[in-house]
Amino acid sequence: MEKKKITIAATGLNNIDNPGPGVPFIRGVRESKEFDSRIIGLAYENLEPGIYMHNLIDKSYQIPYPSSGSDVLLRRIEYINKIEKIDVLIPNFDAELYTFMKSSDKLKEMGISTFLPTLEQFEERHKSVLPEFGKKYDIKVPGSKTIFSEREIPDLVNEYKYPMLVKGKYYDAYVAYTPEQVRMYMNKISSKWGLPIIIQEFVVGTEVNVVALGDGNGITIGAVPMRKQYITDKGKAWAGITLDDTNLLEITNKIISKTKWRGGMELEMIKTNEDDYYLIEINPRLPAWVYLSVGAGQNLPEALVKLALGEKVEPMTKYKNGTLFIRYSYDLICDISEFEKLTLNGEL
Repeated sequence: MEKKKITIAATGLNNIDNPGPGVPFIRGVRESKEFDSRIIGLAYENLEPGIYMHNLIDKSYQIPYPSSGSDVLLRRIEYINKIEKIDVLIPNFDAELYTFMKSSDKLKEMGISTFLPTLEQFEERHKSVLPEFGKKYDIKVPGSKTIFSEREIPDLVNEYKYPMLVKGKYYDAYVAYTPEQVRMYMNKISSKWGLPIIIQEFVVGTEVNVVALGDGNGITIGAVPMRKQYITDKGKAWAGITLDDTNLLEITNKIISKTKWRGGMELEMIKTNEDDYYLIEINPRLPAWVYLSVGAGQNLPEALVKLALGEKVEPMTKYKNGTLFIRYSYDLICDISEFEKLTLNGEL
């Protein structure tokens, strides 16, 4: 069967110790049996490693941060599209999703398809309102409180016991055992991601995660559960293994069915010693470990592209239990001229 030629643009090329989902997403698409893909990398910084992975990415363009404004970002995308004729654009960062979701109609006018959560879905799963999400959909969620000032820290003991989780509104989470640590992590996170800070009740147990894909009508296209085997100091999985956990899959199917989730998602959960499951976070896009799903038999990146193109995708219900992923560091050797070209011209 002749493969369909398609041009896909993707962000999230920062394949570092806190990796973005872009490179593993692209690896999955490259292994598609249906698409012959030309891959366009969209980078925010000129040292994102994915830019220089020429075996994966055909051409890279630097784009402005969403904080520059949606009009500035769209003008840049429009310029890139005139050259590349993009068929599908896949954003891979939480912080950029709002801009791309709001701009999906304008992107469609350019001939660019996306498959993103709705604004309502995106807003109701925020960390700051996760307890309300749990009540609405009958999912166990740890207690949490949003704070805006260090003056609120002493009163936290009236609601939660130490240790507590200190989380940013987009990224980063730390376990704090004292008020001083809460203050330290609050300042560290807010300097990077701004306020508010979310204080979450600490639930003792094993962290388990699920990568999943919803079709927007309540159907789970695919879902693969995983347990972290090795965690970095940033709390990121550096190794993980697929699980045979029907409870996790039932919770995932329940969430996708009730919310009619559209697009990729990652559920972060804690399984207690009493076999209770607590939802601690929903990331509204495919995670950086999504390539594990490909290795286990569910090519979720390929399925996401097909959904963006409006193609019918049959649900995938099987995956190989006991599939392991292990990350490793790899030194890319590049010529300074490539770095200079990207820095000066904004493309490589």
